[in-house]
Amino acid sequence: MRYALQKVVFYVVAFWAALTLNFLLPRWMPGNPVDIMLSKLAQRGPVTPETREAIELLLGTNSQLPLWDQYVQYLGQVLTGNLGVSVTFFPAPVSQVIGQTLPWTIGLIGISTILSFLLGVGLGQLAGWKRGSWLDNIIPVTTMFQSVPYFWLALILVFLFGSVWQFFPINGGYDVWETTPGWNAAFIGSVIYHGTLPALTIVLSSIGGWMLGMRNMMVSTLSEDYIVTAEAKGLSPRRIMTTYAARNAVLPSVAGFAISLGFVVAGSIVTEAVFSYPGIGSALLQAVGSNDYALMQGIFLVITLSVLGANLIVDLLYSLIDPRTRARA
Repeated sequence: MRYALQKVVFYVVAFWAALTLNFLLPRWMPGNPVDIMLSKLAQRGPVTPETREAIELLLGTNSQLPLWDQYVQYLGQVLTGNLGVSVTFFPAPVSQVIGQTLPWTIGLIGISTILSFLLGVGLGQLAGWKRGSWLDNIIPVTTMFQSVPYFWLALILVFLFGSVWQFFPINGGYDVWETTPGWNAAFIGSVIYHGTLPALTIVLSSIGGWMLGMRNMMVSTLSEDYIVTAEAKGLSPRRIMTTYAARNAVLPSVAGFAISLGFVVAGSIVTEAVFSYPGIGSALLQAVGSNDYALMQGIFLVITLSVLGANLIVDLLYSLIDPRTRARA
């Protein structure tokens, strides 16, 4: 309980610091979302000062208030779930935009990240246990995919499987003409079909790092004295590989997995840009292009929560995998 309490307090303080930085950064940047909205309205006619004041109140950017009052107001809005109104998708609230786009990103990037981690760690474990085998020899090929720029690999797969052979669609999240969104077989099948090519790109570009890291840790762990002792006791090779070697070799990969899982939301920008996927990365790109500070703040808040939450969960699970962390605490 002491170890868990220390971690929770640390992440609460880190979240407050990130929340404060999230409030200050847009106010330090050039430009003003109110001016952008007024320029759009000015194309249809004159804009009165009352209109400007109403838009400032609507967007939560009242420049007449002192910075401290704005900060307190911002914290209150965040705690109540009021993230403001999006300029890009006006008059939709930011929470509604995030709620519509976040499931797409979690479904694609999250599942692909977990899948690449499980495959990479499992294959890396076997490669380290059976050094010199064919599985060990294909690791340089998988790491080659990781060294290739992601957008370039994505464009190659789009060209091959989307244009030349036409196995998969090259854009969109589902067939908007033949399916209706909902929990029905046609829509779910269309989502899986449209997400296969982006998911394949993510798995190919990341599985090599997990395999190489797990393989090297397995080779290092197999030379430890407790492995020699387990072999001298006559334990089965399968038990030595899984219980003794793999359990200790996987610890660095678990820590790295926490970071990658936390950045699932942030790492979706390139993927969704190449495949025109309707996720939160596409919404962030549109927000940056329109200087939509409210939407950018909301998305950055979601990224912060995902990173801190994933690291907190893995830190707590790490203490179960490696009891030495509890002893140090």
